[in-house]
Amino acid sequence: MRIEFSPFSADDIDALADFLTGNDWPFHAGTQDAETVRRRAADGLYWNDESRTFWMLADGERAGLVRLQDLADDTPMFDLRIRESRRGQGLGTAAVAWLTPYLFTEFPHVLRIEATTRQDNHAMRTILRRSGYAKEAHYREAWPSRDGGTPHDSVGYAVLRRDWLSGTVTHPDWHDEPATRSR
Repeated sequence: MRIEFSPFSADDIDALADFLTGNDWPFHAGTQDAETVRRRAADGLYWNDESRTFWMLADGERAGLVRLQDLADDTPMFDLRIRESRRGQGLGTAAVAWLTPYLFTEFPHVLRIEATTRQDNHAMRTILRRSGYAKEAHYREAWPSRDGGTPHDSVGYAVLRRDWLSGTVTHPDWHDEPATRSR
C-alpha cells in the first residue's frame, strides 16, 4: 500500500465535511454537523499559524486525516482520524511515523509532541508506545461520553525531541511522591 500525506486546501472543504460527518468516531467527544465543519474550515481552522491538516492518502484514497495543532507552542498535539473502512490496516502507525519527524523537522522550536486519547482506545495507545511515545499522564473520568453518561479515563503520551533524535524512550519517574502516612 502506498501512503502519502497531502495538505488540506480550501477546495477540500466539502470533502472534509463528508469525511468528518460520514464516519463514526467512537473515541472522539462530540460530533459536528456538516455546516459547522464547513464554517470552521472556511474560517481557517484547519490551516493557519497554529494548525495544519493533511489528508492521508492510501493508494490515492482519502483514508485518514491528520490535524497538527498548537504549532506555535513548543508542545504541539495532533488529532488523527482513520476512515471506518480503513481501520486496522496500519494507517494509524504510518500517520504517527510521518507526523513525528515532520513536526520535529519543520518546527525547530518543538521540544515534545503530546497525544491524548481515551483509556479504552487500545489501538491508539499501542501505536503511541510503538512509536516511541511514553505514557505521562492518566486523568480519571476526564473524557466526556458522547451519550452524556459516565466519563472515560483519559491518558496522555509524549515523545521528547531528544528521545526521538537518540531513538530512546525516557519514562517519567512514577515513584517520585514523598512517603505519606495513612489517615
